[in-house]
Amino acid sequence: MLSYMQKVGRALMVPVATLPAAAILMGIGYWLDPDSWGAGNAFAALLIKSGSAIIDNMSVLFAIGVAYGMSKDKDGAAALTGYVGFLVVTTLCSPAAVAMIQKIPVDQVPAAFGKINNQFVGILVGVLSAEVYNRFSHVELPKAFSFFSGRRLVPILVSFLMILVAFILMYIWPMIFGALVTFGEHIQKLGAVGAGIYAFFNRLLIPVGLHHALNSVFWFDVAGINDIPNFLGGEQSIAKGTGIPGITGRYQAGFFPIMMFGLPGAALAIWRSARPENRAKVGGIMLAAAFAAFFTGITEPLEFSFMFVAPVLFFIHAALTGISVFIAAHMHWIAGFGFSAGLVDLVLSSRNPLATHWYMLIPQGLVFFVIYYVVFRFTIVKFDLKTPGRELAVSGDETEGYDENLMPQQDGESETEMLARRYISAIGGSQNLTNIDACITRLRLGVADSSQVNDQLARKLGAAGVIRLNQQSVQIVVGTRAETIASAMKTVLAKGPIAATIAQPAVAEPVAPSPAQSVVSTTTPVVATLLAPVSGEVVALEAVPDEAFASKAVGDGVAIRPTGHLVVSPLAGTVVKIFATRHAFCLVSEQGVEVVVHMGLDTVALEGKGFRSLISEGDRVIAGQPVLEMDLDYLNQHARSMISPVVISNMDEYSGLTLLAGHQVVAGETALFEIKG
Repeated sequence: MLSYMQKVGRALMVPVATLPAAAILMGIGYWLDPDSWGAGNAFAALLIKSGSAIIDNMSVLFAIGVAYGMSKDKDGAAALTGYVGFLVVTTLCSPAAVAMIQKIPVDQVPAAFGKINNQFVGILVGVLSAEVYNRFSHVELPKAFSFFSGRRLVPILVSFLMILVAFILMYIWPMIFGALVTFGEHIQKLGAVGAGIYAFFNRLLIPVGLHHALNSVFWFDVAGINDIPNFLGGEQSIAKGTGIPGITGRYQAGFFPIMMFGLPGAALAIWRSARPENRAKVGGIMLAAAFAAFFTGITEPLEFSFMFVAPVLFFIHAALTGISVFIAAHMHWIAGFGFSAGLVDLVLSSRNPLATHWYMLIPQGLVFFVIYYVVFRFTIVKFDLKTPGRELAVSGDETEGYDENLMPQQDGESETEMLARRYISAIGGSQNLTNIDACITRLRLGVADSSQVNDQLARKLGAAGVIRLNQQSVQIVVGTRAETIASAMKTVLAKGPIAATIAQPAVAEPVAPSPAQSVVSTTTPVVATLLAPVSGEVVALEAVPDEAFASKAVGDGVAIRPTGHLVVSPLAGTVVKIFATRHAFCLVSEQGVEVVVHMGLDTVALEGKGFRSLISEGDRVIAGQPVLEMDLDYLNQHARSMISPVVISNMDEYSGLTLLAGHQVVAGETALFEIKG
């Protein structure tokens, strides 16, 4: 259900993306004629009327955009289907048609049918049209009717479906409309407090991408609020009574101080809190993200820099956003936007007749800049939060960036296509990729196994964050190029399969690092001691023929070439993950040490053959307890390599590790290495 709602949420961005055009046209029109709003300037009237043409038809744009956005192949026929469906429903549910069909006088038709042309109905029709398109767009009819096969069949089917939908709406629409109006009125009665509550949840829903669905309730005519179109309507909205100076726009205005000033203050705090040796690198990232937030209102690259590494900061950010929106709404400091709350939209909306005391959002923003800086700086330092640049050291593989020698640019390939190919490789190759989509700043990807996605490599390519929604859904925050990169990914996939990123060197002979290579002093306290999970020969992690493990992108540790068939738990803890193919497991100790034991390389391709699980996910285990049983003869014949990494995935929380074992280890008996605090 969550995944489906996210799909609807990102489809909503297709019609919403038309709003900047309306905002620019109407904003310039109000600038040219701020007194009579087109009555005294023909060119201003032209611009204002052109923009209002978009605003006044948002409901049908939602039907078209959602149908297109949710279609499986983003074909224009899906958009046409949404338009056809919307026309059928709104025509049959118009007051005149309802009176005729139900045999009642027009003046007795419920008032709800006078509002049938709204965004809620547009979304409903768009979703249903997309589902019909996805199911029937490739159906082949008998030869006599072949002209109507495939995509031509869908509008016909939708026309008949919408007759049924309209018939149902004739009886339930008054109840639905009444419930939506009641909800909208309840929120509006809360006034500035309701606006603040909305803004708080707007930010909290960003990690799962459902804030778009929430926005549609407050920004459009889903619950009778319709804040953005009413604000952009300016004088026309005032004349209609749908625009009230000081009120209309309150679900938008308070975002300006946060996006233009507050988040840049957070970026400054993150940069100032970074370690001196990391400040140059972190400063460049924070400067770019802060400028994007200030100028355009695009905040996700900045928010994702601390959203997951320091969730408490994100909660504080959500609370401060709610407070800012409450203050602006309470004080009637109003401005609006067509895209997002950045400098561009603030300037364009300043001459709108519904923009009241908009200039006060600037001093409010300066105050929030200080608040964000002080609160973020204090919280980061006080609780030692691992925001960007606060790791103990930046290892070579993190500072040097992506190794371009692994996947050089091909002849005739653009820079974007090369980047797209590398993202596919970091995601686990084309065999792990099942679906490609994008919203404004994120790649929304379907994968066979999200555990194969390499977060560190994605970040080296420029990603601000990687989100695993579940085992088959991953989002990668890449900024405003998301749509372009997604399109390029589809282009390069059409040219042929792409392998996952692996290192080029051949398998090295077992090499055991000397205990003298310990990176920490012996006086540093020991957090945990790990036993060898399997009997065999110790191999240095750098010699593992897999780039993700060898570069320590997955974590630090060692590897073992197994000679025994039994795999045991290296320490006491809870088994938090056993892969369906049983080739790897993850456990967490009571001290919080996160251990990944990965038996062999590319053994996921064996689909569980050669492995037998002896425990279940969620079980508590003791050190030395059997976890897996292997058919080592089968695995040695069919696996690419049986060199098995044993790594600490949260090694950045500790000061280092010390290898204790020699060349040979015995499962459950030999102390393999120590983790130092």
